[in-house]
Amino acid sequence: MTWVKVCGLTRESDIVAAVDSGADALGFVLAPGSPRQISTERAAGLMEGVPALRILLTVGASLEDTAEVVAATAPDGLQPYGDHAGEVAAWGQANGFLVLHPLRRDAFGSWGVGNVPDGQIPLLDSATDAQLGGTGIALDWDVVQRPERRFVLAGGLDPSNVATAVAALRPWGVDASSGLESAPGVKDPARVAAFVEEAKRQ
Repeated sequence: MTWVKVCGLTRESDIVAAVDSGADALGFVLAPGSPRQISTERAAGLMEGVPALRILLTVGASLEDTAEVVAATAPDGLQPYGDHAGEVAAWGQANGFLVLHPLRRDAFGSWGVGNVPDGQIPLLDSATDAQLGGTGIALDWDVVQRPERRFVLAGGLDPSNVATAVAALRPWGVDASSGLESAPGVKDPARVAAFVEEAKRQ
């Protein structure tokens, strides 16, 4: 059964909807400039007592800053983007956190999955020059080469296409955010429930 992460949660009611729908993990965005960004204090409050894996998404955060945020929020996992992502991912793995290691295709179409250390989970995400992830742009699943290891698929997934994506690539897990919203940062409970159901149908 496909592992499902619902990302970009900003409200208690959205957390309840995701948990009730059977999501395995919830993502909390600390990335500056994101419409889903929340403060460290808000993240700590939202994450408290949540009966699903709680994953912090950071962009450009140094190892020192990440360690401070982790101490304040006590997450279960990390999803780091930006200049310090490799260092943060290695630190997270060494300290027992679930690590989602985001990847984007290079100019030759390669994901570089082989560069992700064992124990970290590659996350195949769409990206633009302006955004490292969370673009809402779907990947072309027909040309994505399926990694021969556990991976998470992201990028433009929603209730209407996740079953097709899972059938095509057989990822270990899927991750969605904007495709589950009624407005930026506001999850639609019906879309969340439908997404989890469709993802786990395969």
